[in-house]
Parts: sequence; C-alpha cells; structure tokens
Amino acid sequence: MTTPLSPRAERFFLLTLAGIQFSHVLDFMIMMPLGPVLMAALGIGTHEFGLLVASYSFSAAISGILAATFVDLFERKRLLLIVFTLFGVATLACGLAPGYSTLMLARGLAGVFGGIMGALVQTMIADSIPFSRRARASSVVSSAFSISTIAGVPLSLLLANHFGWRAPFILIAALTVIFLGIGLRFLPELRHHLGEEKRAHLLSATFSVLGDSNHLRALFFSALVIFSGFTVIPYITVYAVNNVGIALEDIPIVYLVGGTATFISARLIGRWADKFGKVEVYRRVALLAMVPTLVLTHAGPLPLWGWLIISASFFVLISGRMIPSMAIIASSAQPKLRGTFMSLNSTVQSLAMGLATTLAGFLTSFDASSRIVGYSLVGYVAVAANLVAIWFVSRIVMHGKNA
Repeated sequence: MTTPLSPRAERFFLLTLAGIQFSHVLDFMIMMPLGPVLMAALGIGTHEFGLLVASYSFSAAISGILAATFVDLFERKRLLLIVFTLFGVATLACGLAPGYSTLMLARGLAGVFGGIMGALVQTMIADSIPFSRRARASSVVSSAFSISTIAGVPLSLLLANHFGWRAPFILIAALTVIFLGIGLRFLPELRHHLGEEKRAHLLSATFSVLGDSNHLRALFFSALVIFSGFTVIPYITVYAVNNVGIALEDIPIVYLVGGTATFISARLIGRWADKFGKVEVYRRVALLAMVPTLVLTHAGPLPLWGWLIISASFFVLISGRMIPSMAIIASSAQPKLRGTFMSLNSTVQSLAMGLATTLAGFLTSFDASSRIVGYSLVGYVAVAANLVAIWFVSRIVMHGKNA
C-alpha cells in the first residue's frame, strides 16, 4: 500500500518533507542552546527551564491522541499543510510572548501542531516509499536535524545574541511561509488510505491500533529510544557552558560541527540499514551511542576541541539510531491504520520527551558555583533505557515489501 512516485517526484517529495521537518525540528531544538539565554532573560532555573521544554512535548502528546481520531479520515497533503500553517502562527506567538507564562503557553500551542506534523511526515514517507528503500528515505528527511544543527541553530543563536531570544522564533515563523509555498507545489496528494469502509465511531481506529500487540511493542520501543536521548539532550548546552567551560559564543561552533558530522553520517546509516538489516544496524549504532553518552555526562573542564569530539560523536550516534528505528516503527503498522498508529506514536514519543526532560530537570541542580550537579546520574538513566531498547527491538514484527 504505497503510492508510486517517479524518481524525480520522489526526490522533490522527500526534500519538501525535509524542509517542513526542518522548521519543526529547529523550533524544538532551539530551546536547548537558548537555555542559558532564556534562564538569564526570564530569571528561571533548571527546573523551570525543564518545564518550559517539556510543555512542548506534553502538548504534542495530547495532540497526538486527538489526531489519532481523525488523521486517517483526510487526504495527507491538505492536512499537513493546514497543521503546518497553524504551527507557524504558534511559533510566531512564541516570539511575541511577553514573559515566562505566556511563552510556556505559546510553546504548548506549537507542540500541539508540531506533534501532528511529525506524525504526518513519517506517515507520508511510509505511504509513498517501498520498504526496501524506507530507511534511506528516512535518512533524507532526518537530514533536517543535521541542517538545523549546522545552519539553523548557529544562525538562531547569532540572532538571539544580537536581537534577543525572540528573534529565532520569528525567523522560524518566516520559514514556514516559504516551505508552505514549496509544499503546495511539490507534495503529491495521498489518499489511497481513504476507503469506503465506515468507522463505527471516532475511536474505532485507535482501538484497532491499541488492540494489536505488535503495535504496542513498537510504541514501547519508540518510547525507550526517545527517552534514552532526551534525558541528556536538553541540558547539553547549559552543562557545556557551566561545567565544561565552553564560552557561550562558541556554542554555535559546537552545533555546526555536530550537525555537519550528522549530515554526513545520516545517509550512510540509512544505506547500511536497508542493506544489512534495520534491526542489526539499529543495535550496533545504539550500542556505540552509550560511549559518548557516558563521557559527555561525566565530562569536566575541557578545551573546545575536546568537547567538539565528544558532542559530535554523541549527535552522530544518538540521532543515527533514529534512522533505522523510525523505519522499524513505521513498518510495524498495519498500512490502513498507519496514520492513526503514527499519531499515537507521536503521542508516545512526546510523552517520553516530556518525562525525560522533566526527570532530568529534577535530577540536576545548580551548586553554589553555578555548576550543574547530577548530570552523571542522568547519563546512567539514559544508558539503562538504551539497553532495554536494544534488547526489545527484536520483538517487533515489520510488514515487509508491502508495508
């Protein structure tokens, strides 16, 4: 049940989805490097900052549950572009927020629409790309993470340093206008999932997804993958500045180097996953990811070059796990229920992000010298969740060439 595209149409389709995903990923990612700036500007600590980041994730979780009731009832392109428009408005509201409370509310609204967008992008990939090439297709869209890290985050930090923390959100809102136009031009209509079969009620598809034990295993695996990364990720910049001794003006270099390395590695990991098996490649990358996770969360004062090696390795391997894992998760869904499943998966991932960020916020604190304490414990939690995911992944059944 995939919609065949010509090679040229497929290329533009994936690049357009990558552009839309770029806006979504940058909107989420920019919160982490803005941590020190926001803490100083708003007068908040690690706990409040953790809640600010988590508000996006928890709102995305709620929207995923709601989207599961209707996402398979509409043509994919139209729904994605409507949600993308609302996402742009919410992000603009973040840039115009007058204080902490209103910023948290605006972040929550951005999370509502961002969560649906993420699910729709992955659903459209699985709807259009055959199983044999799905990991490579995911790696193209995953390049949005790398590009946002290479270009988006440094540019946003530069704008924040010169014009204040509001500027990055206004930039992202402007980008949504550009990618909306591109999406109208290059995204194909996807309606093969729209059958004549009528639902008994709005929740019938949700109950069908949750009644499938393979779906439940895939959702649990998805939560473990996200949780093991997002215990560590939100506090990297704060830890680098306060504990490692990296200058705030050097943080864009950290993201530039990490993003460049990830951009190169993502396509390789995608090809390896399609060639050697998605489960096997996932396990190997996830095992390797534990090394920089532990080193990063235990690091003391370091020169910039030392921190660049550690952080780039972390970015490459943590994000590298997502390429085969998302292909595994999307392929576990029954095709006719894929949109509903991916919406519920977005909910599960968002909950995992929110819980991980909140937990890490409570495990860490500032000492008298403004250094973060407790980050090493966060690293152990991340590694434990990662090990469970590595063990559990083989229990997921993927629908093969017709997935």
